[in-house]
Amino acid sequence: MKTQKQPCRKKQYQKVTYEHKLFVINQIKNGQISVNYASKKYDISRSSINYWIKKYATFDQNNKGMSKDKEIKKLKEKIEELEFVKDFQQDIIADMELITGVNLSKKSLPKTLAKEIEKKKVNRSK
Repeated sequence: MKTQKQPCRKKQYQKVTYEHKLFVINQIKNGQISVNYASKKYDISRSSINYWIKKYATFDQNNKGMSKDKEIKKLKEKIEELEFVKDFQQDIIADMELITGVNLSKKSLPKTLAKEIEKKKVNRSK
């Protein structure tokens, strides 16, 4: 007797909410679960999960593009802070050289920094 082959039916998946997609993706990105485990646990195909990851990863990158202004602002503030510290340190070196009479900056610092300290010494001695 011949048995008839029954047509292979696609598995019907339920619609998944946006929040649930983000929840699953966050679990995967944080290393709490793998894509395979998420597929079995939430009854979602691996290809769907991989698609979500690609789709929402680009969404995250677009959001990060918006925060470039914030990053630039923070970097500018950091530059100002570092320049203040550099000026303060150069002032201290210039004062110490004036007090001790020993030119430490010429021996141990790059030429550009040594020139800046020399200018500060000249300004302080006036």
